[in-house]
Amino acid sequence: MGAEPQLKFYNTLTREKVDFQPIDRDNVRMYVCGPTVYDFAHIGNARPAIVFDVLYRLLRQVYGESHVTYVRNITDVDDKINARALRDHPGLPLNQAIRLVTEKTETQYFRDTAALGCLEPTAQPRATENIAEMIEIIEKLIAKGHAYQAAGEVLFDTKSMNDYGQLSKRNLDEQQAGARIAVDAHKKSPGDFVLWKLSADNEPGWESPWGRGRPGWHIECSAMSGRYLGDVFDIHGGGLDLIFPHHENEIAQSRCAHGTHAMANVWMHNGFLQVEGRKMSKSEGNFVTIYELLQTEKLGGRTWPGEVLRLAMLMTHYREPIDFSVKRLEEAERLLAKWPAADAGNAAPDATVLAALADDLNTVAAIQAVHALAQAANADANALPVYAASAALLGLLPQKVEMDDAIVADIDRRVRARLELLKAKNFAEADRARDELLAEGIQLKDGKDPATGERITTWEVKR
Repeated sequence: MGAEPQLKFYNTLTREKVDFQPIDRDNVRMYVCGPTVYDFAHIGNARPAIVFDVLYRLLRQVYGESHVTYVRNITDVDDKINARALRDHPGLPLNQAIRLVTEKTETQYFRDTAALGCLEPTAQPRATENIAEMIEIIEKLIAKGHAYQAAGEVLFDTKSMNDYGQLSKRNLDEQQAGARIAVDAHKKSPGDFVLWKLSADNEPGWESPWGRGRPGWHIECSAMSGRYLGDVFDIHGGGLDLIFPHHENEIAQSRCAHGTHAMANVWMHNGFLQVEGRKMSKSEGNFVTIYELLQTEKLGGRTWPGEVLRLAMLMTHYREPIDFSVKRLEEAERLLAKWPAADAGNAAPDATVLAALADDLNTVAAIQAVHALAQAANADANALPVYAASAALLGLLPQKVEMDDAIVADIDRRVRARLELLKAKNFAEADRARDELLAEGIQLKDGKDPATGERITTWEVKR
């Protein structure tokens, strides 16, 4: 692989950029909080998926593909899921309705992240498959005096941990000074959080020493990360919004249960995302899912290829806030159009690209370097291998696609047939035809002929 670069990452825990030293070079371990599968993932959810995919690729490049373990969980037990199941399937038993909601949204999340060019993590455990591990951790916390039962709940006692709040730098006494204790009178301290809560007869639940119930949100990630990565691992990632309370409480549970100095040695967080200069929200009318960007005309009156969404996301450093706009997408599309298609091959990435990513995932500098390599490759085919390896490291290598004339003609026919369905306002069948083509790797782009103003559809093979 050549000279190994020294990786440096900003550690939220210490608020400084540090040299990365894995616990075990033969098994570098990373955990990233995944989706709660009650609804299709929005574009803000795409950012950590893409950012930590780049980190995964970098770690595999430096330490070897077989020496990196990447775990991203699926939260499939949650009160939001229960509410969505009751709303969408009111006539079904709750457990059956929950399964329909979670299976549908989980499948769509996998499709969305694949379309964004993300590699599949080593493991994607579901919370409901790790209940026994959660119960075991809670039992340890109770035995060690870090948790207690009250009013049908098992709660973590934040006062029992003398350095609680290190990640978020929140002082527990200051938090409690302004707290409304009467709201949760059964808690010893206002900051105490739920580990386990009893379930009503019509709610999902599992048998436990404390009665039939379900886990709190935070305990899920402690159990899954511990099962797949061990009591202490290398990197924990997620969005800034998860620092408090989720990641803070993960640390408290894991450290107190296992008696360790840390849960993860490095904590990495991506910045917030806005859409067209405003916080994304349904009330603002700018809430957009990954599916809508890929498949509908929700933003900019057109669909957007996954690689364009990915490049647009990486054009801002991961720790900085990002304004996701049509202008940014158009800029990414123009840039990507200048990069030649190529096969990845066996060449090593360019040292400049590798050095940029090694410096706290500086994708902005890496993209600039790849663009220079693309220009060189356009002028000289001998430069293609290094360019291809460098673009692939970002998950942004345009692929060569060869199709025989008969296949092209069949796709053209099906695209024209769908266009006729749209003209006839048969949108359900048009959507079905589009989804069938997408399942075969064919991405459609709806638009208008600039000369005539008529609706047209073009297609391309998804990379």
